[in-house]
Amino acid sequence: MKIIKGLIVSFLFMGSAVFAQQKPNVLLIAVDDLNDWIGVLGGHPQAQTPNMDRLSKRGVLFTNAQCQSPVCNPSRASMMSSLYPSTTGIYFLNPSFAASPKAKGHLVMPKRFEKEGFEVSAAGKLFHSSENKKYFKEYGGSYGGFGPVPKKKITSFPGHPLWDWGVYPERDDQMPDAKIAAWGEKKLALERDKPFFMGIGFYRPHVPQFAPQKWFDMYPLDEVQLPKMKKDDLADISQYGIDLTREKHVAPTYDWVVENKEEKKLVQSYLACVSFVDAQVGKILDTLDASPHKDNTYVVLYSDHGFHFGEKERYAKRSIWADGSRVPMMIAGPGIKPGVSHKPVQLMDIYPTLLELTSLNADPKLEGNSLVQLLRNPQSDWPHYARSSFGPGNYAIVSERYRYIQYNDGSEEFYDRSKDPHEWNNQIKNPEYASMIAKHREQVPAERAPILGQNSTGHKAFNAAEAK
Repeated sequence: MKIIKGLIVSFLFMGSAVFAQQKPNVLLIAVDDLNDWIGVLGGHPQAQTPNMDRLSKRGVLFTNAQCQSPVCNPSRASMMSSLYPSTTGIYFLNPSFAASPKAKGHLVMPKRFEKEGFEVSAAGKLFHSSENKKYFKEYGGSYGGFGPVPKKKITSFPGHPLWDWGVYPERDDQMPDAKIAAWGEKKLALERDKPFFMGIGFYRPHVPQFAPQKWFDMYPLDEVQLPKMKKDDLADISQYGIDLTREKHVAPTYDWVVENKEEKKLVQSYLACVSFVDAQVGKILDTLDASPHKDNTYVVLYSDHGFHFGEKERYAKRSIWADGSRVPMMIAGPGIKPGVSHKPVQLMDIYPTLLELTSLNADPKLEGNSLVQLLRNPQSDWPHYARSSFGPGNYAIVSERYRYIQYNDGSEEFYDRSKDPHEWNNQIKNPEYASMIAKHREQVPAERAPILGQNSTGHKAFNAAEAK
């Protein structure tokens, strides 16, 4: 077949037809600290996210996607490198990926696409902190990151300055995420003679959970529903598991939230932030649809980890239960038919998937698995498990039906999510599950890189659990 300059001959991975097309683009949309409280995942019955919902219906929605660590830095480092924290030693908020011996000679995702001739750019939070400038050839900026913040805290919570919630500021255009969306709109509208790899990283609903009044008006406080919880949910969990998810954490404790009657206000603030950021996602999707790139761009939307709102009697991230490690993830683009997959997949699967979708050579050093098989057929056989960790020795192993947890002290948990979707009943001592528990236990890694970095909240929480 005659090759036309600027075009390549590609196979539609959905079928066998051969056709000439421009090399496909990649658009990553990251949402910080987003749990399953979006409409299509049903994590909260009142969540209003029409834009993320419509994207999910254009491609494959993964309902059982797991992060590799329920903390921003290690999750993002793992996703962008397709290496487990147990391989890199990046378990907590520091150090950066470049500090790992495994980083030497390893191309993170944007650098690989830059090497392959893509125009690489980003704005907002894709990596943690200053690494965005290091790994994206063009970085548009953070536009204020977690700001703006009022001169005085809105709430009475006396802890970490980022832990605040309520109505602030007055207008959407004062929010960093609105500015990041505007950057994305401008970039997507451009015509190009090269394929692009673009990252757009939104900061909400990460704390401080601020949004203008109109987003709070969508969720009147007296109508807000709290998550379903079970009394004495911690009774069948080891003391180590309890300590790991509470000691030296900076979030409000469950007791503080209840005593100060902030349960509904926290849920309301989070839902308001989720709907606000969903509107920013909508701006990006609308601009993409109106651009020359509409039919030739793979879109991946994901979150770095989940978030608790009283489940397991705790708040925030840093847990390897489903509320902490399960994340929204959806992939849409040329040749991908709408579908839903319940197979256990991981954020670190995104890198090898995008290599295959864009017809680039696979990298054998990547530890994730290409999801193209599931994009063809969301219900196809999938032999892989998903793994999440919070420090070496603390692992969640997830299959389509079950979640197995092993802690560094040897204690364990096992949940049958088909019968117990909230993970209320630890079945580790139930002989009916013995063989299945053994299969999950086999997936726990024997080799564990030593912890790099020091003194972050994650380091302190892990060390406190170990000390007790």
